[in-house]
Amino acid sequence: MDETNKKLAHIFEEMGIIYEIKGDKFRPRAYHKGADILNGMTENVADIYKKSDVSGLVKLPGVGQGIAEKIEEFIKTGAIKEYVNLKKEIPIELEELTSVEGMGPKMIKTLYKELNIKNLNDLESAAEKGQIKNLDGFGEKTERNIIQSIAFLRQGTGRMLLGDALPYAREFMEEIKKINGVLHVNEAGSLRRRKDTIGDIDILVAAKKQNALRVLEYVASLPNVQKVWGKGKTKISVHIQQGFDIDVRVVDEKSYGAALQYFTGSKAHNIKLRKIAIDKGYKLNEYGLFQIQKSKPKSNENFVAGRTEKEIYNKLGLKVMPPEIREDLGEIEASLRQSSGQAQKNKLPDLIEYGTLRGDLQIQTSWTDGKHTVEEMALEAKEFGLEYILITDHSKRLAMTGGLNDKKVLEQKKEIEKINKKLKDIIILAGAEVDILKDGSLDLKDSTLEQLDIVGISVHSYFKLSKKEQTDRVIKAMQNPHADILFHPTGRRINRRPAIDVDMDEVIKVAKKTGTILEINASPSRLDLRDEHIRKAKEAGCKFAISSDAHSKDHYKFLEYGIAQARRGWVEAKDVINTYSAEEMLRLLK
Repeated sequence: MDETNKKLAHIFEEMGIIYEIKGDKFRPRAYHKGADILNGMTENVADIYKKSDVSGLVKLPGVGQGIAEKIEEFIKTGAIKEYVNLKKEIPIELEELTSVEGMGPKMIKTLYKELNIKNLNDLESAAEKGQIKNLDGFGEKTERNIIQSIAFLRQGTGRMLLGDALPYAREFMEEIKKINGVLHVNEAGSLRRRKDTIGDIDILVAAKKQNALRVLEYVASLPNVQKVWGKGKTKISVHIQQGFDIDVRVVDEKSYGAALQYFTGSKAHNIKLRKIAIDKGYKLNEYGLFQIQKSKPKSNENFVAGRTEKEIYNKLGLKVMPPEIREDLGEIEASLRQSSGQAQKNKLPDLIEYGTLRGDLQIQTSWTDGKHTVEEMALEAKEFGLEYILITDHSKRLAMTGGLNDKKVLEQKKEIEKINKKLKDIIILAGAEVDILKDGSLDLKDSTLEQLDIVGISVHSYFKLSKKEQTDRVIKAMQNPHADILFHPTGRRINRRPAIDVDMDEVIKVAKKTGTILEINASPSRLDLRDEHIRKAKEAGCKFAISSDAHSKDHYKFLEYGIAQARRGWVEAKDVINTYSAEEMLRLLK
């Protein structure tokens, strides 16, 4: 989502909640709706305003004159006076409170009105004093969950989500590419390896030495740079307004490949690589690969390679390993064998490529908690280049989303059939995201499930069960003959909620036995399965589905993160069912 849309959506959401607290009957709905519209938009409202002023904004579905004028005020001044005044009157830290699992606007309203809770510290203090359990609609269990969720948040590593970091890194790199004299720009570190969370963003720049200072000064002058932590001759560390720290290094083109390899890591991968270099009579560092000449002084070491990563790996007798798998988990050994022509089973995989998915197999619509209709999601998928999508609105157990009962699921299926007759070049499959109940049974009748094209199953409740109970529950659900895909198998929400305590080795074993597909959920806050589980499941012969878990037209872009996660798990295109045509994919299911 564009930064302007994101900021406005946040402001409108807060205004809606504050007006709810004040007891206003009409304005909360308008502001919440405005936030929903902005969250679901792919086009920048500032661009719309630039083209056609307020008249263009009011043409947006659901945007009235009042909301349009607030958008105009923000675009012109960078603020909304009404919002500033509301925050002075009721200073709630909405982002802090909503970071607690399960904390929504209604709960925040009650907590503020009854206990004057404004932020995370207030909430923690009230919960520890036992003040929350006595409120209507809360109780001991809710209070206990709040305490546990806050404890989990306090343990946070301070690392940002891949899906938050990568878009901003790309914007930053595009700015650097504009500088005269810049030859190459690339991300490095954990971001280039596409880890699910990122510390600092590392960016590497190739430029001639005389241009290095110009690059660093330009970076320091960028409008979204809030603070410069430090600046030397070849490196600058800055903090940007989106909340990230970025390190930019400038190196000579001659050493760019060596620096890119070195600063990409991982540390363990690099240590093993340096050992191979030493064994072959070389020295490897961020400046290049050098031939060691023991009889001559250090200054006479011969530069052998460094312009590209390929030069370095090839000189060491290795194939270039994709950054996603450079974790010292067997990739170097596999490359050595492959480069020497040995044909073992543990060779480097032909990783699934970005952009190769033909369908998306988890999509929510306005029938439950999605932002857009079935038809709107289908048209956007077609525009995105997909051939088919699976509609998987929630089942009735998930009441907070307006989950569908058996009757509604079948009504939706009829609507999908009508839309399919109308649209061309996109196939809509009828499915559901069916809750796994506490005992492992499913939330919809078998007679309903058998009428759907594909059935996804998932855990959305009873997260605290023992490992045995949780594992037995999930396995029983997988054994249902209608359960095709296990969605977000561990239920984790990165930096917000830990994974359920489930024996993934057993789940993988049952997935293989029953033919249950394991989802690699591409939503940046999930990226579930984890890479180590993906690797195990691939080795066991399981198949995967990479799904966006889209709740908006803007979410198809998440598929890139799911592919990155699959690549980290050594997955090939043949392992992923939605790299096949719709007809072939359906044949791979139970």
